[in-house]
Amino acid sequence: MLSLPWKTVALGLSLLGVWFSVEVECFPALFDRISELPGQPKVGFQQYSARDNLVFLQNWFLKFPQYRNRSLFITGESYAGHYIPQLAELMIQYNKKHKLFNLKGIALGNPVLEFATDFNSRAEFFWSHGLISDSTYKMFTTSCNYSRYVSEYYRGAVSPICSRVMSQVSTETSRFVDKYDVTLDVCISSVFSQSNVLTPQQVGETIDVCVEDETVNYLNRQDVQKALRARLLGIRKWTVCSNVLDYELLDLEIPSITIVSQLVKAGIPVMVYSGDQDSVIPLTGSRTLVNQLAKELGLKTTVPYRVWFEGQQVGGWTQVYGNILSFATIRGASHEAPFSQPERSLVLFKSFLEGRPLPEAF
Repeated sequence: MLSLPWKTVALGLSLLGVWFSVEVECFPALFDRISELPGQPKVGFQQYSARDNLVFLQNWFLKFPQYRNRSLFITGESYAGHYIPQLAELMIQYNKKHKLFNLKGIALGNPVLEFATDFNSRAEFFWSHGLISDSTYKMFTTSCNYSRYVSEYYRGAVSPICSRVMSQVSTETSRFVDKYDVTLDVCISSVFSQSNVLTPQQVGETIDVCVEDETVNYLNRQDVQKALRARLLGIRKWTVCSNVLDYELLDLEIPSITIVSQLVKAGIPVMVYSGDQDSVIPLTGSRTLVNQLAKELGLKTTVPYRVWFEGQQVGGWTQVYGNILSFATIRGASHEAPFSQPERSLVLFKSFLEGRPLPEAF
């Protein structure tokens, strides 16, 4: 999650039955920027992604005007907690003059919304799931919390105390636990290659074994790249996370929850959902931020905290504020919830698109 791959920054957009993804590498200006890497200044990740995706959507609607009046929803996960709200904000600003985007809502999964709250919730998650000891939990919350460590790391000045704390945390949590889904086993070959993937033993035969490794191999086939008209610029091999560009990593510390607040004020429904087995951006931090935002906006609880169902099983928990701001967990889901719990994720998205509460019974 800490590495922010330029080439894989994608948005999921739904236009009542039309689903497509948008990647920032679609734009000629970005191709030029990537091809001239030597001597280039640092790329301000947040400056480009929202603006360039707005340009893509403007041109897409010009080419396919038959979709202009359809309801538009945007969703994304992890760092999308930054660039999805930013894009939605630009859409609202653009609509003041041009009325192009029929934006009806955004959904953010395990999103980075506020640096300290999101990152420091990791300690409690590790401790409550038995991944670290009582003594390490105390150090991780008093001597050096995770946001401090990341801040120091990005500035190239990790203090001795933070180095000791993180060394102990890493030892106890083990690299053989997938931090994006702490309850599942890992694909051993992927652990050794620093690529964490879910294994099928505990999620059933519907989940592929080491799917990330297989995807990387597939997308590096020349015939596949030719069919996709994909070019490798400045790199020899496509990878899930790329370090080709030098990002402004400190942008991570800029809160985006304030933008979410402005979207709600503008009448845009917002749903924040969390796979409840993710320790990278744990549900506790997201739930706290949504609750705080509801209080700041004076939104009353319209759906009290309760379970919701997928089929005859509990799909997760949810709470709704003012029928415009909602929080939901997806039980048993990872950092990328739709991958590990597709059926439950489908129920959640379907309810959101239809503007209905999550199922209260089966």
